[in-house]
Amino acid sequence: MSNEEPKSQEMAPELIVSKWLNTETELSLEKLKGKVVAIHAFQMLCPGCILHGIPQAKKLSDMFNREHVAVLGLHTVFEHHEGMQEKSLRAFLHEFRVKFPVGIDQPSTGMEIPQTMNLYQMRGTPTWLIIDRQGYLRLHAFGQVDDLVLGSEITKLAMEGQDQSIELIKRR
Repeated sequence: MSNEEPKSQEMAPELIVSKWLNTETELSLEKLKGKVVAIHAFQMLCPGCILHGIPQAKKLSDMFNREHVAVLGLHTVFEHHEGMQEKSLRAFLHEFRVKFPVGIDQPSTGMEIPQTMNLYQMRGTPTWLIIDRQGYLRLHAFGQVDDLVLGSEITKLAMEGQDQSIELIKRR
């Protein structure tokens, strides 16, 4: 995949989130250890996010068993700040029927690039971050990622070191 960054040998840094939506509890990568964590970083006004990334994240959230895979959104605003406030994001999530947890990337003081976006050195949106069960960043991809590539990467990581009989995919 041409837009994929090299795989890290370091633990994924903790997300710096000002608020979580679509969840009753505060989330953290530490709390999610033991699961593969798929994070879709997006902006509401990003065409690639709206047309491909958000629907893709919804499919992943609907498909994978939450016991093994956590799908998260990260609303990371680096432009058009005035139009992308929490109230607008809540309406966006409702209209697009996004049910998975979405964190609001903490704005930086004096900078337009939010803190998690800066920490992970994201080049823009959409961006996928995939973290393995031990907490290592295994995929950092900017731009559109093919559904089969993303699904197979998550499946591979979810199955690493696991009993082959685990129910990775939700029963319908």
